[in-house]
Formats: sequence, C-alpha cells, structure tokens
Amino acid sequence: MEIITVTANDVEFTCLTAGEGPLALCLHGFPDTAHTWRHLLPELAGRGHRAVAPFMRGYAPTSIPVDGAYEGGALVADACALHEALGGDGDAVLIGHDWGAFPVYGATALAPGRWRRAVAMAVPPMASMAEAFLDYEQLKRSFYIFLFQTWAAEAAASRPGFIEGLWRDWSPGYDATEDVALVRRSLGDPANLAAAIGYYRAMLGTVPSTGRYAAEQAATGGRVPILYLHGERDGCLDAGLTARAAAFLPPGSRVEHVPEAGHFLHLERPRAVNDLVLDWLS
Repeated sequence: MEIITVTANDVEFTCLTAGEGPLALCLHGFPDTAHTWRHLLPELAGRGHRAVAPFMRGYAPTSIPVDGAYEGGALVADACALHEALGGDGDAVLIGHDWGAFPVYGATALAPGRWRRAVAMAVPPMASMAEAFLDYEQLKRSFYIFLFQTWAAEAAASRPGFIEGLWRDWSPGYDATEDVALVRRSLGDPANLAAAIGYYRAMLGTVPSTGRYAAEQAATGGRVPILYLHGERDGCLDAGLTARAAAFLPPGSRVEHVPEAGHFLHLERPRAVNDLVLDWLS
C-alpha cells in the first residue's frame, strides 16, 4: 500500500491506497483509523479497484478542519469531495464502518450518480433505530456517547484503558493491541482527540451545526443498493437493532449478519467479510 495526501472539502486527507481502476473509497469509524481496512484494501485492488482509505477529518495525519464541522453532513461532503479529488466516476463504490457508515447512507442519497454500489457496517440507518436509545441495555452500551457530551470526555478518553475497554467490550475475544496502538498514535494530540469526540457532540447537538452542510445533512433514501453487515456478537450496537434495517435501505439492498464477529467484524472475520463485500461489488 502507498500513502498519499489529497485536499478535498478544505481538508488535507492522508490516505492509504492500493491498486488501479474504479475508485473504492473506504471510510473508518471510532476509535479506529484507516488501517482498519488493511485486510480489504489489497483484495479490492486485486479485483481491479483503486482502493483508498482516508484518515477521517480530524484523525491525524489528516488535518483538523478549519471550519470545526463534525456533523454528519460534513462527512457526506467529504466523501463526495474525495470522490472528485481522487478521479472517481460512476463506477466508484463506497464502503464505511461505524462513523464511516453515515456518509455511505448520505452520499449515495445526495449524489447517486457518483456511486455504483455501497457497503455499510456496524451502524444501520438511524431511522431504523428510533427507540434503540430508550432501551436500558443499549443505554448501558452507549454510555460513552453521553460521556462525550461533558467536560470529562477528553480526560476520560485519554486515560490508559479507555479505548482498550471499548474494543474489548465491542469485539469480545479479539486482540486489538495493534489497532489500539494505531488509534493512540492518531488521536494522541489533544486537538485530534477533541476532533474525534466532536463527531458525537455534533450528533446530539451539544455543539451546534455549522450550517454549512444543510443539503448533505438532509440527504436520505437514495437509489444505490447497499449491503449492510453486522456482527452477531456486536457489543456496541446489539445485532437485534438491525431488525428493521432493510426497510430503510434503498431497493435492491441486502442485510447480512456475520457469525462469531463483534463490532469490528471486518477485522475479526476478514475472510468472511471480504467475501461478502467482493461478491456484492461484483
């Protein structure tokens, strides 16, 4: 894999890339980095794609956005701008995990002509989880979202064991030592950690929307088929929350559960997930 830098939507993105051909843009979530796609990128390249995994806005070595925008609409705008900056065309595909799933839903709705197919993992369409955060068990799993709205967020998240604990709870049995080290490197600077937490503050409105991305924020629905994947042992969002996901996906979409996998299913069961993704894209 090569490392490239590209400017899109006024953000300087550092990206991992492999292969040549139609763009396959892969977007990571929290607490994670572009390295999360290390199993999938080479296989996408082997199938004739130019596979690109950027470090998301605010995640070093990508720059911190000068507009301070972390609302979902900003991520949608980033995906579309990266498509253009990387020379994407109508054969491009979009793949996202966790926070990276949000722009999958939004960008394929906002600009369906840019994308042929898409894959989302670990976070179903928010509209399909209308009552999820009223459930006691899910509220316990989602404690960090509410912690991140408070003054204690950065102090807690920077303490030894916090990020390790999220990985342990969300993907039981998976050895995340390498992944956590990469996250610590990316979010080691307080400004980068604050940026990553900023996604959650924007999501619940603790930090008001910048107003720059109204159209991107409102984009829903769409006509691009989406493969949705969820680990059966996901400790972040219970697999039961995906029961209504199919009804909120575009026509031609599909929902698959991956056995013996938690939240980071593409790292825990790379062969199974890669096969599902490659089959879908073919």
